[in-house]
Amino acid sequence: MSFLTKIASGYWHVADSQTGYTAINNKALKLIDWNEMYTRYGQPNDLLVRLNVYNLRVRDVPIKPVYNIGEKSGIKLRKVVFTISWLLVKKFVWRMREKYIIRDFHPLVLFYFTGFFFWVITFLLTMRLVYYWIVNYHIPPINALAVMFSFMSANLFILFAMWFDMESNKELK
Repeated sequence: MSFLTKIASGYWHVADSQTGYTAINNKALKLIDWNEMYTRYGQPNDLLVRLNVYNLRVRDVPIKPVYNIGEKSGIKLRKVVFTISWLLVKKFVWRMREKYIIRDFHPLVLFYFTGFFFWVITFLLTMRLVYYWIVNYHIPPINALAVMFSFMSANLFILFAMWFDMESNKELK
């Protein structure tokens, strides 16, 4: 979840975003629309994304969690993982739109879009490859090359987009 939060929020230096421990200044308190804040598990993730859109600095502070003896968590892991993952996908798209299209255009949006486009092409070409394998027990070499090209292109575009995002947000440490 922490890695997905890094991608969604743009705060690549934050090691543990899941604790919920937050200290926030008055400026940030006034900028955030608290009525639209996610209210369940995942609120720290939502908060990080919103803080990034406003270009606010975030610092990772190590804390030691304290649990009472015999205390059990109320988290249902199967439900929370999918719920927070979906939240992070939505917040990632929201951050891209708000920060890199509406407020100030950055080409990393084009890199992400092109990378995801190539991922779709890779999936479709792979399905075609599987179909040829099942029907003919033979894969035409040009099809295999097309899958490999689209797979490599998707990964390169997404990695460059992530790099641009890291560079764009490095002053927010």
